[in-house]
Amino acid sequence: MKYFAVFFFILFSTFVFAQEQMSAISGVIKDDNSSKNLANVNIINVNTVKGVVTDDKGKFEIMATANDTLHISLLGYKSIKVKVTNDWIKNKTTTIQLTEKAYALEEVVVRPYVLTGYLEIDAKLIPTKENYRYSISGLPEGYEAGEYSPNAFGRVLGSIFNPADMLYNFFGKKPKELKRLKEMKKDDTVKNLLETKFDRETISALLGVTKDEIAEILARCNYSESFVKTANDLQILDAISACYEEYKILKRK
Repeated sequence: MKYFAVFFFILFSTFVFAQEQMSAISGVIKDDNSSKNLANVNIINVNTVKGVVTDDKGKFEIMATANDTLHISLLGYKSIKVKVTNDWIKNKTTTIQLTEKAYALEEVVVRPYVLTGYLEIDAKLIPTKENYRYSISGLPEGYEAGEYSPNAFGRVLGSIFNPADMLYNFFGKKPKELKRLKEMKKDDTVKNLLETKFDRETISALLGVTKDEIAEILARCNYSESFVKTANDLQILDAISACYEEYKILKRK
C-alpha cells in the first residue's frame, strides 16, 4: 500500500507537470472581411510576457500553456484577447480573425504662432518644453524640477509614505503584476511594440489595469500632464517601473 501511494504521487506529479509544461502553438491571423492573411501582427503571451510577430503569410508560433491569454494587435484593427485551450495545444494550430477599425475623420485646424517681435511677449506665446525624469526610454533629461514641477521628487516620497495614498494601495495590491515590469523589457518584440504605441492598450492588458488607473498612477508619481499624454507606451512603462522601484525601497525602510 505504501509503495502504491508513492507510485500514485509520482504519477500525479508527472501529470500535473505535463499539464503546466510549455508547448509550441501556432496559428494564422486573417482579416475577417477579406480573409486576407495579415502580416506584422503582434502576439503577446500576457502570462509569460513574451511576444512574436506574424510573417508575410500571417503565420506565427509562440510558447504557451493551457489557459494562457494572448493579446493580439495590429494598427488599424481591433485588438483582441484569445485564451489558449487544450484543444489548441493538441491540434497545434488555429485560425484567428481580426476586425478592421472604422475611423471617422475629423477636421483639423492648424493655427501658427503669431509672434509680435517682442521677446517678453513671444516667450509667453510659444509653449515651453515640458520637464522629464530620469531613466525614461528616449528621454535624455532628469527628474522634473523648476517652476513647472517644484519639489517633485520630494512629493513622490511623501505620497508613498502615506498609507492611504492610492499609489501605495495600488502597488501593494498588485505586486505580481508589477514584478512583471522588468520581464516586459527583456523581450524585444514586446519592447519594440510598446515603443511604437501611444494608446496604453497593451500596457493595460499586460498589467491588468485600466487606462485611467495608468494615468492616475503617473499623476501620483508627479509626472507632468504633458508627459502622460504624449509619451509612448515604452516610456510609460519605464515611468511606472521607476516609481514602483522607489516604492519597494521606501517600503523596506
